[in-house]
Formats: sequence, structure tokens, C-alpha cells
Amino acid sequence: MTHDQSEDPDHGARPAKRAPTARQGPSTGRRRLSQALKAARESAGKTRAEVATAMDWSLSKVIRIEAGTVGISTIDARALTGLYGITEPERVEEILSLARNSRLRTWWSTLRDRVNPSYYAYIGLEDESVEVLYFAPTTLPTLLQTRDFAAGGTSVRPTDEEITVRLRRQQEILNKSRPPRITAIIDEAVLHRIAHAPNRAPEQLSHLLSLSAAPHITIQVLPFSAGPPPVVAPFAILQFPDPEDADVMYVENAVTDEVIDRPEDVRPYLHVFHELRDKALDPAESLAMIKGIVEDG
Repeated sequence: MTHDQSEDPDHGARPAKRAPTARQGPSTGRRRLSQALKAARESAGKTRAEVATAMDWSLSKVIRIEAGTVGISTIDARALTGLYGITEPERVEEILSLARNSRLRTWWSTLRDRVNPSYYAYIGLEDESVEVLYFAPTTLPTLLQTRDFAAGGTSVRPTDEEITVRLRRQQEILNKSRPPRITAIIDEAVLHRIAHAPNRAPEQLSHLLSLSAAPHITIQVLPFSAGPPPVVAPFAILQFPDPEDADVMYVENAVTDEVIDRPEDVRPYLHVFHELRDKALDPAESLAMIKGIVEDG
């Protein structure tokens, strides 16, 4: 099923972004800082082990800083600029500013010791995104789940703590004054599974219909007639207001989860998403299908 591509004339090009914000959020700022410090170290011809020795750090700390999983103080950031031979005042101040920003307190700061590192990184990036693209071949995106469905609508039952975090994410993301634009492509099988499973949560499909009324939420169903999708794992792609911040992909399954920010790895999935969107029912047809399943249930 083809759709109006007026918002995506290149059929895979990114949607228009908002103008860059005056200040980076701590998650995207930390990501830029880690990239800048890694590039500066490599330009200076130093290994991570050499940096760890010079700074009297463990090697794992250097690795975590360059992975963007931890922030860094301005004192340590200034020391690194000296170690890497960065002398231009503007460049030094840019790195110090990113270091200050990476340590700002946020609503998700309290989650650091309560969730795994990949999920923690995703939560922060999701909060600072302007576009979220979901493909849901096996279950619903967590931002669209009701409490009852989150508690019992999947084969892997989450803990009370995990449900609390999901609901807090929903509250913080969906109730923003300027929430991200969310497009979710949901496999038709997921809808029938919700409607007919023994532990069914009947209000979940009605909840999807309510959410779709929001101007920033688009729900499309990938029908059985589209054939099997090219990928079977759910994924989310985050896009940001500043073009310098490359897309991030989050992949989650029963075994592990991972935040992927290498453009060469994310780009193929972005193309897959656009292909799936073309095969999916348009939003009006999708809502009609969901309504029909609710009525038949």
C-alpha cells in the first residue's frame, strides 16, 4: 500500500528536523563529548592504556568515557585536552561545556543503578529525540503499552520495577509540551495476539486508538498480505534536532539489548523502516483494522 510521500520525497530521506536547541541535552551532549575525546586521543596518537596511566585511571574508565556511558568532570576534561595537545581556546571551551552538560541532573538520573547501562542510555536519548520510529513485529512498543498489558501481555513478564520505569517514560515523553513525533509500525499478528491471548488485555487495543488521536503519534499496521518482514526483531530509531547528532537505534530482545549509533549500522534499518511503512496500511486503514479487531473480540 503506497502513501503520500510529501513529507519524505526521497523515500528514505530523513524528515525535516527542528532547528538546533540552544543547549545540548545531557545524553546527546555526553555522546558528542565521547566522540570528541576519542577523536582527540586518536589524533594525538595515544592508546587508551596510555591515557589511563597518564590520568591514573583504570582502563575501563577510559573505555566507559569514550563509550558515553559515564560523564566526566570539567577538571578531568581540561586535563585530557592538555594531554591530547588541544590548545585552541574555543575547542577547549567546547569540550568543557560538553563535560558540564553531561553531568546535568535529569528525571532519569535516578535510574542509573536501577536499569542496565544500554537501557539507561536509551532512556536519556529517547527523552532528547524529536522523532521515534518503531517497528514492532512481536509486541507493542513500550511507550504505547497500558499498565495491564505491560504486566501480563508478553511472554517475558517484567518486574514491578521495570513496569514503573516504563510508565514513567510514558509520562515524561508523551506529556511533553513538545513531544517527539512517534511512528509505530505494528505487525497484524501482534494485534490478533492481544485480542485472543489467554492473558489478554482488552483495553490495550482501545488504548492504541486513543493514542492515535494525538497529532504526534502515527500508528500503521503491517498486514499479513504484505508478506514476512525482512527483520524479525523489534527496533526503534531515534532522531535528534541537531543534524550533527546521528541517528541512534535501540534493539531489544529476550536475551540482550543494545544501543547502536554507528551510521553504517543504523542506515540499513532506516531503509527497512521506510520499506515497511510503504507496505503497511495507511493510518486510516490501520485504525479501521484495529477497530474491527476490537469489535470482533
